[in-house]
Amino acid sequence: MDNWNPRPLDPGTITLHRRGTGKPLVLLHCLGQSWRFWDVLDPLMDRNELIAYSFPGHAGTPLPGRQYGVEELTGQLRAVALREGLTKFHLMGISLGGSVARHFAGTYPDMVDRLVLADCTPVYDPDARANWPVRAAAARRDGVKSLIPMLMQVFFTPGSIEENGPNVRHVRETFEACDGEAHGLACETLATLDTREQTRKITARTLILLGSNERQSFKDAAKWMHEAIADSRVVEVPIAAHASVRERPAFAIEQLRAFLDQETTC
Repeated sequence: MDNWNPRPLDPGTITLHRRGTGKPLVLLHCLGQSWRFWDVLDPLMDRNELIAYSFPGHAGTPLPGRQYGVEELTGQLRAVALREGLTKFHLMGISLGGSVARHFAGTYPDMVDRLVLADCTPVYDPDARANWPVRAAAARRDGVKSLIPMLMQVFFTPGSIEENGPNVRHVRETFEACDGEAHGLACETLATLDTREQTRKITARTLILLGSNERQSFKDAAKWMHEAIADSRVVEVPIAAHASVRERPAFAIEQLRAFLDQETTC
């Protein structure tokens, strides 16, 4: 991407939201959402401390005033974790958050106990990479609201969109509130994404989740990650698309309980 100039991110801008008790589970949201994306996992608070925050420019976190890549997001997460006394924890991310989680787990393997990668890819194909700057420009020019019809079709199955339940409404309303510049910067991050090297270095026991209605490129990515990560398994979330965890939270919680509590290898 032309004029790509990522710079380190300030960990002081990040506010952690910590809820529940037990083994810490750090949660990283997807593009255009916020730490509130993970409210649907609140039932896990009886066994885990859920820890979440918003990425730069997303709800509650100021715009960084600079470009950043996944490497910079990883550095920011490490600094925040150490600031908060988190030396080893479970880590989960979805989409953009999954990219950061994967990069972090491959870069700092000693800090990650269990890893959950949801609806994410280590690298986008050429067409998708070329589209991210186009989406960034549209978000800056016309606002994220202009992208919502397309985004909702990616994030949810047609049945869920028609039903328009609280989880669908939450995602739509968060997109509506998302700053265009914040969205654009995150799109540019994904345009430059390539975490294949870090993926091969992951040693944590890993659960790879994705919606059964996810795009084929993400299904191919899940297969690649499973082959690259020695101690991993893939689970499809039934009748779900890109926001699989938010679309079918009961199924996700069941899978997460079993995975985070298990004693034997995957």
